[in-house]
Amino acid sequence: MAGAIMARGLAELPGLDVICLERVAPDDQAEAGTGLNIGPNAVQALTGVDPELAQAITDAAFPWDSWRVTLTDGTELMNLPMRDVAPSAGWRLRWSELYRVLREGAAGLIRYGARITEMGRMPDGSGRTFLRWTDASGAHELDDIDLLVGVDGRFSQVRQSFAGSTRARQVGVAIFRTLLRDTSNGVINDYEQWFNRDNRLLGFRVPPDHIYVSGTFPIPVGSDISDAQKTREALRRAYTPLDKPLSEQGRWLVDAVCDPEANLHWARLQESEVRIMEPDANVLYLGDSSHGMVPTLGQGATQAIEGSSTALTVIRNLVAAGNFQPRDWLEAIAEARAERINFVMTFSLEASDTLFAGSDPVAGTLEKNAPAFRAKLRQLYHDFEAPPLAAAKQAAAQ
Repeated sequence: MAGAIMARGLAELPGLDVICLERVAPDDQAEAGTGLNIGPNAVQALTGVDPELAQAITDAAFPWDSWRVTLTDGTELMNLPMRDVAPSAGWRLRWSELYRVLREGAAGLIRYGARITEMGRMPDGSGRTFLRWTDASGAHELDDIDLLVGVDGRFSQVRQSFAGSTRARQVGVAIFRTLLRDTSNGVINDYEQWFNRDNRLLGFRVPPDHIYVSGTFPIPVGSDISDAQKTREALRRAYTPLDKPLSEQGRWLVDAVCDPEANLHWARLQESEVRIMEPDANVLYLGDSSHGMVPTLGQGATQAIEGSSTALTVIRNLVAAGNFQPRDWLEAIAEARAERINFVMTFSLEASDTLFAGSDPVAGTLEKNAPAFRAKLRQLYHDFEAPPLAAAKQAAAQ
């Protein structure tokens, strides 16, 4: 996501030659078998820098208008209209549709099937970098790169090459994801969570006729997810109340994820250390390459879009002022993003409290109905432009 947005935005600036390398083929869509929700802060941020691209995503998505929390027996705990805490709705769509829209938006800029074989710092101490890669046309090399942007995920080859292995912190939660045909007859629609003790299901409808479902349950910190925990019998026990029947929604969800034909993608919730830039090389990291976070508030993809929008705004402002020094760009982006990233990651982990072993989803959700949590949600969805960046924009305008 961040790569396509950055390539499209940077290519519009005068004096810049932009090369975007993509590992997979044009029709290869990793994670296309799942869906995602993108927060209103990303919608607003991208609209500010590329309204045409933001509208294309809107046209391919359903709006994320509400956030509802219930128990799997149907007891409602929270029902929050997004516009009570956000300036707009969010997006919910399939990964494959988001990839399609972004790749079409960056048409002609992306070189597909690229396999990077070597990268590093130029030996002259200039901060510039070099790349070596192969694709269908052969081997290629590029020296004296003024700005290298790593957007290749939380196990980033770029980040590993320049900064070493990324240390991940496990938080003790297993997660599975799947994308299913919508056979719910309208029972599942907008963003909703269902709890049975500390076990949670999450689901929402995405275009054209699918439902994205995710489930979590606690595991010991640092442990693997056992095969026994992945069985359909174990999942049915996890999400079925002991003393009450499943609601209509709960019954459809449990039956759907326990269907042997359902393709469940498994992972563990984890965070990675924040790294925005390299101190001695002109390298910028965006999205999960910069800050892998827990997905509880839907801020993973959201922050990839928000961060790219902020980076583009900074670079545009500086280029407009005649500043073509990548080091200045990097420092301004880091200043604009550091505090914001820390807030989003901290808040996302705090909001995961109902997913941990022994948690009380009723008490935890009631706290999310309280003014303090709602105030943080407003900060999350409104303050997508950090104060240092706002000040930089004002200075550039003057």
